[in-house]
Amino acid sequence: MRSSFPSNVFVFLTPGLFPDARALILLIAALLSSNTVAQYDPGAKTLRVAYVEFPPITYQTDDGAPAGSFIELTRKVAAEAGYEPDFVYLPLSRAYLYLSTGRIDVWLGVTGVPSLVDDVLESWVSPLAVQLSAWYLEGTPALDHFDLLRGKRVIVIGGYTYGGLLAWLEQNGGIRVTEAPNHRAAIEMLKRKRGDYLLDYRQPVQEVLTEPSDSVIRESEVRTRNAAWVFSLAHPDAALLRDDFDDAYLRLVEKGIVPPVRDITEGYTIPGFPWVLW
Repeated sequence: MRSSFPSNVFVFLTPGLFPDARALILLIAALLSSNTVAQYDPGAKTLRVAYVEFPPITYQTDDGAPAGSFIELTRKVAAEAGYEPDFVYLPLSRAYLYLSTGRIDVWLGVTGVPSLVDDVLESWVSPLAVQLSAWYLEGTPALDHFDLLRGKRVIVIGGYTYGGLLAWLEQNGGIRVTEAPNHRAAIEMLKRKRGDYLLDYRQPVQEVLTEPSDSVIRESEVRTRNAAWVFSLAHPDAALLRDDFDDAYLRLVEKGIVPPVRDITEGYTIPGFPWVLW
């Protein structure tokens, strides 16, 4: 095993050169200290921060830059905590994988992802809520109970897992799942009656409801979840990072720079929602 003792110390350990043992010890301590300073890397405070396509909360601009309300909030909190965020744009499944393996340090995501439960720590602070909705055409019955999806065609967004809900839908007979490449395409599929309901998050859908013909689109709330900074447990200081971010957010609240701390609740869940996902 390689020794962590600095190699340049051994140059001075010539027999008889330091008859005073105390002086020798002080010199070695000084060299150890200077060696630590010399090896200090300012980049060690850089955090690899994953984000996914979830406008207007997190998204990539046409020129490849990270953008969105959660991105800007993260810049402020990271700076207050003494970190420099290095934003990495990823598909959602890749973000999950990289969190598990430690290739990223933190994900701008949501709490309670079943596949990540043993691999992450979530911030205590939740800066915003994320609502999953069922979208449908005027004249279609509102989705007031999850069992109404049985026997229906359900449109989903490619790459989204819906916190484990997608796997449940695909495994349950009678629910036909159709995938759309993006939020706008999903709305068009719904209007062309290629599905009875669209499961998609409120914020991204509201961003794309811009056409006059979109006025026929209706919405039912399905589930509300909490957004959070999700830290990889593969990082040796994951608990420290979480504390740093939480403390930094609280300081910024006191300064009036970020929104007040939200009261964390279980949020709304539609009746009949699969209990295995709660």
